[in-house]
Amino acid sequence: MIVGAIVVDTERCKGCELCTQACPFGIISMSEDVNSKGYHYAYLADPYACTGCENCALVCPDTVITVYRMKVEEPSKAKN
Repeated sequence: MIVGAIVVDTERCKGCELCTQACPFGIISMSEDVNSKGYHYAYLADPYACTGCENCALVCPDTVITVYRMKVEEPSKAKN
């Protein structure tokens, strides 16, 4: 199973919301807080649902999103 995570450079994010539209799972939201430039920035609202598909990073015009992917082995089922 692949799990993912994103890191947003909140100071460089200008709140264009392209990443929120590109996310197939709808798990990226805009913060109610603002950065030093006055923009609401993107953040991963549901970190357990991210697959690391990279759609958000690909559409970000300012390349402020870094995507991480990790392969995790699912626990084996106990045999009776």
